[in-house]
Amino acid sequence: MLLDNSGLIGLRSDLGHLDESGDKLGFVRWQWEYRRATYDLKLHDRTNNEDYFLRITTRAVEGKLENPHAILEVEAVYIGRATFPHGLDYESPIPSTILNAATQRTQELVKLLS
Repeated sequence: MLLDNSGLIGLRSDLGHLDESGDKLGFVRWQWEYRRATYDLKLHDRTNNEDYFLRITTRAVEGKLENPHAILEVEAVYIGRATFPHGLDYESPIPSTILNAATQRTQELVKLLS
């Protein structure tokens, strides 16, 4: 599921600040290359014992990712159910408790990056 109204899309931040802010909220920069980075936050639903991931994709608009001063822009925010052995199902319905937690974290990240 694409979260169009997250408030994050289009925000810009330097890599160091984005890493630090994301880390405070539990995001991990997993996938990255010279110009793109993906930040994931694992959310566990105790009701159905399923894991969901809030994923934020970014692109470097100035510099390269090995430089903490590189400027990244948030391109998209997704949430999906984890599938075995690895992957995300973006089509599955998201429980309201998970969606609320994801919304809260995105709002907190917006505040840290603003």
